[in-house]
Amino acid sequence: MTGARFITSRIYRGSVYGARHPLSIQRVPAVTDLAAALGWLGAGRMLTSPRAKPAALTGFHTPRYVAALMAAEAAQQVSGEVRDRHGLGTLSNPVFAEMYRRPATAVGGGLLAAELVAGGGVVHNPGGGQHHAMPDRAEGFCFLNEPVLTIRRLLAMGLERVAYVDIDAHHGDGVEAAFAGSERVRTISVHEARRWPFTGALGDRAGGAAFNLPVGRGFNDTEFALVLEEVILPAVAGFRPDAIFLQCGADALAEDPLARLALSNRAHVATALALRALSPRLIVSGGGGYNPWSTARCWTAVWGALAGEEAPERLPDAAESVLRGLVWHRKGVPEEALLTTLVDAPREGAVRDDVRSDMAVLKARLKAVV
Repeated sequence: MTGARFITSRIYRGSVYGARHPLSIQRVPAVTDLAAALGWLGAGRMLTSPRAKPAALTGFHTPRYVAALMAAEAAQQVSGEVRDRHGLGTLSNPVFAEMYRRPATAVGGGLLAAELVAGGGVVHNPGGGQHHAMPDRAEGFCFLNEPVLTIRRLLAMGLERVAYVDIDAHHGDGVEAAFAGSERVRTISVHEARRWPFTGALGDRAGGAAFNLPVGRGFNDTEFALVLEEVILPAVAGFRPDAIFLQCGADALAEDPLARLALSNRAHVATALALRALSPRLIVSGGGGYNPWSTARCWTAVWGALAGEEAPERLPDAAESVLRGLVWHRKGVPEEALLTTLVDAPREGAVRDDVRSDMAVLKARLKAVV
């Protein structure tokens, strides 16, 4: 397979974690509709995600947890014991109508992506990227850990090495824990320092498998470009991966309400394109992203770049209508650029000394292992 493929599902349409939850917004439907309005989903590019079967989920999650998650969706309630043991029915991971089927579909999309790239290629699964879930517990809006299950499928298919790159504002603690000490999976994460889940410190190596760069508030495009060129790409290239998984969380964008970083979506596009050149297989997922307009634009821009499409300077009417049709309980109408354009203006700035010094630590580690 050489062409780019896009995975989506109707289950995301209208599904929300709750009226006031950060995931009350429509994300995958907005990306799907925006890409379609731009004419970027033709020629058999779009596929419907299957739902992963319970047996597939136990490739990482415990059977008891999977059963509890299915039972919670069926009953639409949980006991105090289940809430305490499995993290279900909490403010972060509430009971809602599709609380099992929706994440199981995200995992199904990841497993399908692994099969699609077996012979080479790139797949965008914006519904995936839930990187916080643990084997026996939901965490941080994540009921199932799609990246872990997808990477394990890639390894089971016979691939020797997989590089996991995470540019979400929040550290992917579940993925790092799953592959701690692995010689077959290298995790590379750039995330906001002193932000939940408060893991992924610079010195956290996860048994040698992890490279973490926590960055300060206001992290800008200029700083990110330097990190990409001098840390992320060398860390991936030196590992010589058979496949790359990019967790492309959009909460590192300046408009996001759950982080304080200051990137434009150009950083995400640049990362996806640069990684595509380093391996015959690339899977790009979604992740965080809690502003409906910036998230939809980011993941659509990434998809367009991967599919070889040129983003227009101004969106056509049909695409603009998709963005104008989005709603958010936190804000009525966004700035005009979020409604009429796809690619952000650059958000450049100075490279701070702490970014340079922390990069130097990781570069020294890479020099020692490559």
